[in-house]
Amino acid sequence: MTKKIFLTTIIPACLLIACSKSLSTADPNFNVNINATDIALGDTSRFSFSGNPDVITFYSGEIGSRYEYRNRDTANGTPLLRFRTIRANGSQQGSLAVMISDNFEGVLVNDTPATVNRIAAANWTDISSRATLSSGSTTAVASGNIDLSDFSANNKPVYIGFRYKGFAGSAQSKWTIDSFTVKNVLNDGSSYIIANMNASNVAYTNYGVSGFSPGFAAFRSLNDYYWVVSSGTSLVITGATSAGVAAPAEAWAVIGPLNLRKVTPDAGRAVKVATEKTEELKFTHRYTTPGSYNAIFLGGKISARESEYTNRSFQITVK
Repeated sequence: MTKKIFLTTIIPACLLIACSKSLSTADPNFNVNINATDIALGDTSRFSFSGNPDVITFYSGEIGSRYEYRNRDTANGTPLLRFRTIRANGSQQGSLAVMISDNFEGVLVNDTPATVNRIAAANWTDISSRATLSSGSTTAVASGNIDLSDFSANNKPVYIGFRYKGFAGSAQSKWTIDSFTVKNVLNDGSSYIIANMNASNVAYTNYGVSGFSPGFAAFRSLNDYYWVVSSGTSLVITGATSAGVAAPAEAWAVIGPLNLRKVTPDAGRAVKVATEKTEELKFTHRYTTPGSYNAIFLGGKISARESEYTNRSFQITVK
């Protein structure tokens, strides 16, 4: 299969004649030979090439490297939230709530009062009952899988918040939250991180492809107690440690916006760049799981005016 992609650019008049010709002498048509299409688990697939494309990319057909999903960034799945909690110090009931909203207008950078007002104005759904929370221990308690499918059905981005409340009259609780993840789990068994505890500039990977979490932001709504955000590690808040100084308090740690249908596009493996000679390529791949795989090589020529691609496919069976 061959397809052309036309590129529209604005260029100086003096370059019109030069650019009317292709800048590449490559040919998008190429051939691939394979040593065998039926192989035993642990064997190596070996490929050789002929022709003269500028580039060749390999899609193995494995999860994370499927040609048909190279441009996919959303998919219907089951969005699952997980985290762990530790409650220390006081035993006030209802001091931690897990909240979700699809109409919070977002964090305003360098404007905490306005963001706090937005938090107060948003409609939040309390989903604490879906989680197992610590009842007081030094051991972290896993929340279990919290299904957010009812929120992804709206096709709207959401924010997740941990709301802390302290009350007068008794020592207030200290809460620690770690191992926070939101994943989109698909029917084929693949699982894609949507968010975790990373800072917004620290990548995570799904099947070798990088993605970024929005990162947590912390805000105080009442009193001076606040969430300490340790990116990649934990959220911690400590209220009043004795009844004598306990006063009403409220603080939030929020993350979003999150698209609960998000996935990372599948990625190919580079086989050839323009400076390499096709006939000299020695390319191998080893499958680690039995199954049938639609392996595809995408090759093409790259020029200033248009790029043209051809693909070559093999049905590989691993037993």
